Amino acid sequence: MAVAAIVCVQIGIAASVGLFDDVGPAGAAALRLGWAGVLLLVLVRPRPSAFTRRGLVASAVLGVVTGTMTLCFMEAVARLPLGTASALEFLGPLGVAIARGRGATKVWPAVAAVGVLLLTEPWQGTASAEGIAFALTAAALWAAYILLTQKVGDEVAGLQGLAVAMPVAGLVALLVARPDPSVVLTPDLILAGIGLAILLPVIPFALEMLALRRLTTTAFGTLMSLEPAVALIIGLIVLDQTVALGPLVGILFVVIAGVGAQRGGARHAEARALDATPEAALARA
Repeated sequence: MAVAAIVCVQIGIAASVGLFDDVGPAGAAALRLGWAGVLLLVLVRPRPSAFTRRGLVASAVLGVVTGTMTLCFMEAVARLPLGTASALEFLGPLGVAIARGRGATKVWPAVAAVGVLLLTEPWQGTASAEGIAFALTAAALWAAYILLTQKVGDEVAGLQGLAVAMPVAGLVALLVARPDPSVVLTPDLILAGIGLAILLPVIPFALEMLALRRLTTTAFGTLMSLEPAVALIIGLIVLDQTVALGPLVGILFVVIAGVGAQRGGARHAEARALDATPEAALARA
């Protein structure tokens, strides 16, 4: 189920690429986040009484971070292969896991750094500098998302906080993208937006929730570390994207660093490193 959730996430991202010609990367992000926000409002129906002032503010900030992260990642995917963009973005949760860790963690930043060099190949000068910048910005925002999700979880019960955060994320994306209503409100794009919102985040959320009932967070987080590799495969199959040997090895290094940081005891027991929660799927771009 955890692997199926990862596949759904990456297929959802790949499917979003198909909308780039119609609405652009920002417009594709706005469509998915906007409809995801609507679905969460309808399904969860957040209650004002469930929020303290601090919890409401944290939820709103989480929404801003989520929307900005998704916009940045979509811009990265427009300029880089899906596997490369996903591996670079994964540095965010990897960094959180390492920062919270204890014991022999020094090797994993080094392994990840080698992976980044192989992914970007600065000596070649062929990778899009803009794409790399967008992916690394998304990585930093994903790290912030992890910390904010935990803060919202401490302040607000259940999914109430995310039912506020996701509509805020949709509004942020809509304000940035400013899609043409005559385009995004056509029947085809309405159906596409709702379909993408169901594919990512609704289905992955359900699958990850079921998986976490059967797996420890360490085992689950280790599986999540495979996401860049799955993105590479989906990019190859769905988007016909090929990756050279150097970036391919770079993705492998990032995956190894993620698995090592997760399984090597490199975190406090209470910390959910690598964002190993079902809520993670809600904001994955």
